[in-house]
Amino acid sequence: MKKYDVVIVDDHLLFAQSLKGLVDSFEEFNVLFHANNGQELVDKLNTVSNTPHIVLMDVNMPVMNGIEATAWLRKNKPEIKVLALSMEDDENLIIKMIKKGARGYLLKDIHPTELQTALQEVIDDGFYHTKHVSKILQKSMHGMVKNESQLSDNELRLLELVCSEKTYAEIANEMYLSPKTIDGYRESLFKKIGVKSRVGLVLYAIKNGLYQL
Repeated sequence: MKKYDVVIVDDHLLFAQSLKGLVDSFEEFNVLFHANNGQELVDKLNTVSNTPHIVLMDVNMPVMNGIEATAWLRKNKPEIKVLALSMEDDENLIIKMIKKGARGYLLKDIHPTELQTALQEVIDDGFYHTKHVSKILQKSMHGMVKNESQLSDNELRLLELVCSEKTYAEIANEMYLSPKTIDGYRESLFKKIGVKSRVGLVLYAIKNGLYQL
């Protein structure tokens, strides 16, 4: 049976060691090495002969964090797939990691069998999200293409701006509209696109070419 190489990037050594043991117990996967942060990952990738198939990437780390490391991989090693693995159940972090190229966002309290499923589906399908995260993302990730002509100019502009790191209040200022009006456009987008969160809007915009990474 073919083994897929996995790299763990996490600055918590005990967690990383436990995770290594778990991943190594999966018949289809093998941990190639562990790195304490993004910079150490970059350094090791430049010295090892084997290129990993998947990187399990923590988000908050010193020196080079998961967002920066994922962006580096997207630019320099696009064949490597990144799965974020974090304690942070934060919408903004999910958006940032996906925009930088992560194929999924897992919470560290997931069941071991779900981790195994996630790894396999990233190999087979190119992405995976836990049930918790997929409630927000699923409709945007599965071939749901809407005709952007259904959206008004202001809705399209809002869709572009929600892909930034601006708050809704800052978006309202930039569009010279009241926060209440922005709320109205946002709710309209939720209904037209079929999502329930800002993450869903971002993924819809990326998937349908309305926002370029």
